[in-house]
Amino acid sequence: MSIDTLQDRAEQVLRATGVMPVLTVDSVDQGLRMADALAEGGLKTLELTLRTSAALSALAAMKKARPDILIGAGTVLTPEHVRAAIDVGADFLVTPGTPPALAEALASAQVPAVPGAATPTEFIALMALGFRVCKLFPSNALGGLAMVRGLAGPFPDLKLCANGGISEATAADYLAEPNVVAVGGSWMLAKAWLAAGDWGQVRDSAAKAAAIARGVVRAG
Repeated sequence: MSIDTLQDRAEQVLRATGVMPVLTVDSVDQGLRMADALAEGGLKTLELTLRTSAALSALAAMKKARPDILIGAGTVLTPEHVRAAIDVGADFLVTPGTPPALAEALASAQVPAVPGAATPTEFIALMALGFRVCKLFPSNALGGLAMVRGLAGPFPDLKLCANGGISEATAADYLAEPNVVAVGGSWMLAKAWLAAGDWGQVRDSAAKAAAIARGVVRAG
């Protein structure tokens, strides 16, 4: 499958969700509970970060238990991560930054990828490989909406998934930008709720996030 086709798919997936929860799991069971609560709230496209030893096992279990949910592997840092995530069934791949070796691995992977970048130079390098759907990270630290708008001029074909410091209060502002196809965040997975096993709070917050996504008209 060509990278252009895979980038079309990446854009479709991100536009369809609008708000993508970013999960970091401590156990397989926790991952399954997170997925259930988020899906009940209306969020069925998730990014599961590869930041813990439980991540890959959780991703595999979540894909088996909830085939109706799209699960991407996030915090993909190496070509080895690319292979491992695909092996356990990741539907797509997301990186926080993308050095050349990782970019090449993503470009040859047969699943959609959303490579991360923080500077115009990095975006140019990714676009040279065929990527036009990228992650802006860390968005708020880079200037937030001012950065998003600044990139729109020189890169009219670049579509962004903005991550990093985005909250329920600011998600709609980002989604209103024509070059933003989705935002990622973990506000609907507050640590206190997870520690207490309060999955109802997670579900309700996910429902609000899904409503934010539905309420914003994003340019094509």
